[in-house]
Parts: sequence; structure tokens; C-alpha cells
Amino acid sequence: MRAKLEQHQVWIYLIAILSGMAIGWVSPEITQRWETWLWPLLGVLLYATFTQVPLLHLTQAFRDRRFMTALLAGNFLLMPLVVGALMLLLPEEPAIRLGVLLVLLVPCTDWFISFAHLGRGDSARAIAAAPLLLLVQLIMLPVYVWWFMGDLAIELTTGSHLLPAFFGLIVTPLVLAWLTERLAERHAAIKGIINGLGWLPIPLLGLVVFLIAGSQVSLVIDSGPLLWRVVVVFVLYLVVAAAIGKLLSQVFRLPPATGRTLTFSLGTRNSFVMLPLALSLPEAWSAAVVVIVLQSLVELLGMVAFLRWVPTRLIK
Repeated sequence: MRAKLEQHQVWIYLIAILSGMAIGWVSPEITQRWETWLWPLLGVLLYATFTQVPLLHLTQAFRDRRFMTALLAGNFLLMPLVVGALMLLLPEEPAIRLGVLLVLLVPCTDWFISFAHLGRGDSARAIAAAPLLLLVQLIMLPVYVWWFMGDLAIELTTGSHLLPAFFGLIVTPLVLAWLTERLAERHAAIKGIINGLGWLPIPLLGLVVFLIAGSQVSLVIDSGPLLWRVVVVFVLYLVVAAAIGKLLSQVFRLPPATGRTLTFSLGTRNSFVMLPLALSLPEAWSAAVVVIVLQSLVELLGMVAFLRWVPTRLIK
């Protein structure tokens, strides 16, 4: 049942977004209060998701050095260079550019495992890599944003709730998840709780994007012409990610299943982890939230294409 939920998550999120936008369009007086529910929901979502990442087994990631070298080089060196090139196609709107940076610079640590499994990848290596990907991106993201946006990134950090959101809604759930996993090694009941939490990320994320779509529908409509250019950037990103996945698989002589896992990692981004940071920005930067939700939708549809194309055509 849980596997079927993961398999159909694309349509769950699509229905959630379209339903939220429809309600927000018809009854904006209702949806304008929805943002107050986002913070507690995001906290629970991130905690539940982090408990599914094997945070206690970081050393397992280093057993396959060729795969990990390719994975880190692809995600934290080559793909940021690709993002830098794609930025040239974006409108000169700081909020939209920041949203694109926040979402495209951080590799996914959750549903990339599901897609790697469904796409005939090596899910064991994907699971082993997840905690390292999470820790490295939390360290590198401020560097990347400063690199691309300069002093504006520093002003945003000091002049908004960005740091409190980072520690309150990312670091705190991460620490709690680590403690939960530590307890699960000693108590079978806690292990059962972690298994139960594994059911929550998809419905919770569906609810989160439903609330965001409903509360931000007017911004989506106002930014429509600009957002089409953003969609093009997200589609191009997926195409280039697939090409780089193929190239790195050949350079590092990875087995086909491992190469597919690498490709799915390069294609998937950590959109929902970035949502709290975007939501903590001043109101003038609210377009960044819409951009991140839009990316998650484009990515999920792209992963449907990846599932059919990567194992049968790209990396056989």
C-alpha cells in the first residue's frame, strides 16, 4: 500500500495544487488565513521525513568511493555550474531568482530514493547517500546563495526570519529525528513509530502544497508570464541533469543500477526542505515560495518521464 502511495504521489500533489488554487480563486477570504497552518505542518513533515533518512549510518555512504565521488561532484560542483548558466534565462526579479537558487542547489534526500527504486536503480546506495547529501547541502547552501546573489543574500539573512526558520524548522526536526533513530536502536516500539511516520510525508506534503496554492493563487496569476520562463529553466535543468548523470556514470565506470541512482539524485531537488526558508522571507519575496512549489510539480512530472526513459534508453 505504501509503495502504491509513493508511485502515485505525482497525482496527489497535482490534485492538491489545483484544488488549492481553485478554492483560493473562488474564496480568497478563506485561504488568506491558511498560512498560519503551514509552520506546524512543515515541522511535522520535516521531522517525519528526516526519521526515514538513516542519520546514524553516515559511514555507510563512503563504502563505494566511486559512486560517492560522482554523486558529490555532480550535485555540489557540476549542477551548481549548470544552475549558474540557467540563471541567464531568468527574469531580473530577485524573488524569483532566489527561489530558483534555493530549490535547484540542494539535492533531494527522500523521494529520490523512491524514484531510484522504481527506476531500477540501487536503492541501498541511495539510502546510504541520503544523510551525507543532507548534511553537505545544509553547509553549502549559504555559500552558493552568497556566490550567486552577493551582499543581497547577507541582507536577507540578517534582515528577515531566515536564521530562526533554519534552526527552528530544519535543524530542530533534524536533531529530533537523530534522537528518535538513536532510541529506535534500543527500543522496538520506537522503531515501530518510525515505520509509522514513513506514511506521513506524502499526505503531509500534499496538504502543505494545497495550503500554499490556495493562499498564493493571486501571486501565481500575477506572476504568470514570468513563471513560464521559470518552467522552461526547470525543464532544461532536468534534461541537463540526465545528460550529466549519463556522463558521470561513464567517467566513473558505474554499474547501470548505480548510474541510474546517480541520475535520479541529480534530477531531484529538496524543494519541501527549502519551503520553510522561503516562507520566512519578507512579503516582497513571496514569489520564491511559488517558484519552489512550481519546481516540485515540474520535477515530479519529470520523474515520470525519467522512470520510463532512464532505465530503458539512457542507462541500460
